[in-house]
Amino acid sequence: MQNYLTADNLTVGYRGKSILSGISMNIRRGSIVTLIGPNGSGKSTILKSIIRELSPLGGSVFLDGTALEDYSDPDFAKKTAVVMTGRPDPELMTCFDVAAAGRYPYTGRFGILSEEDKKKVMDALEMVQCESLADVLFQNTSDGQKQRILLARAICQEPELLVLDEPTSFLDIRHKLELLDILKNLVHERNLAVLMSLHELDLAERISDYVLCAESGTIGRAGTPSEVFERTYIAKLYGIEHGNYLTSLGFPELPRTAGAPRVFVIGGMGSGIPVYHALNRAGIPFAAGVIHENDMEYQTARALAAEVIREAAFEPVGEQTFFRAKKVLESCEAVLCPLNVFGTMNEKNRELLRTGTELGKLRQIHLDKSDSGDILNDK
Repeated sequence: MQNYLTADNLTVGYRGKSILSGISMNIRRGSIVTLIGPNGSGKSTILKSIIRELSPLGGSVFLDGTALEDYSDPDFAKKTAVVMTGRPDPELMTCFDVAAAGRYPYTGRFGILSEEDKKKVMDALEMVQCESLADVLFQNTSDGQKQRILLARAICQEPELLVLDEPTSFLDIRHKLELLDILKNLVHERNLAVLMSLHELDLAERISDYVLCAESGTIGRAGTPSEVFERTYIAKLYGIEHGNYLTSLGFPELPRTAGAPRVFVIGGMGSGIPVYHALNRAGIPFAAGVIHENDMEYQTARALAAEVIREAAFEPVGEQTFFRAKKVLESCEAVLCPLNVFGTMNEKNRELLRTGTELGKLRQIHLDKSDSGDILNDK
């Protein structure tokens, strides 16, 4: 499959001042390419240069084999649709009217919609699940609805390239997921090429076929999500010094509470994650174990626990690991055990539970208490 959008050694900026240079990218139809990077890194500047809102300061950009500057405005509008961060606030325009603006490249100077145009507008509204809003004033809709209407406007242009600048900003989690699901279906059903910027790294990791990282005045790492979303690189890209970004899970963690562990948590299979968070919120340092390195909560434990006693993946907990965990448990004030399933691989954790009980350190877990410190006082 040929590249649809190609940039070679592109330099972008404002008023003759370069912000990013040496930018190269190749985007094929049927794929989603996402720009990530910290605030002010130039993601929006790249997009504005691609959609001809800004003139490139150097390099070349080709769309479907033709240089950007060689397109007339109407022809470019038939090839490329844009959903940028700033939203229009038209008075007395219905959602149908806003979406129908996407048909203007086809309607001539008078903008008169044919019956076929009107059908395409309604089809676009239906595609974004907003056909019931056709007669509702655009200014009376929610943020999530507005974003979908603007996407419908872009669909009405029948583009081959769709450019979006932070399309999920200001949306709640439901509307973020709905919007990206619509976008994914559009790519597959209409064979679109998509270039967008996102701040939500978890969403970028899940929806993108390819990721470009705006870093230090150029594109740093570029590749598939598995190649880009690596813990130490993401920390470097965003300058994370306090806390962690858990790439395997797709979310950030606050810095761990400093100090020697006061609580020993016997977790596993995800059972310990809410306990780790509760203890960290309360400022109580804790140890976790024994956690297998392939356990879903291992990365969270590494990020938050003062000490993690771990075992290799797919191996039963060994004697040496058990005695190390037992020693740490005996040094703690309290023991919490959210884990309630034991088997061949973690049988030693049952022995840790027995030890905590015999020492009188086992506490009940009350995650609904406003003061997580109460865990230590409730037997």
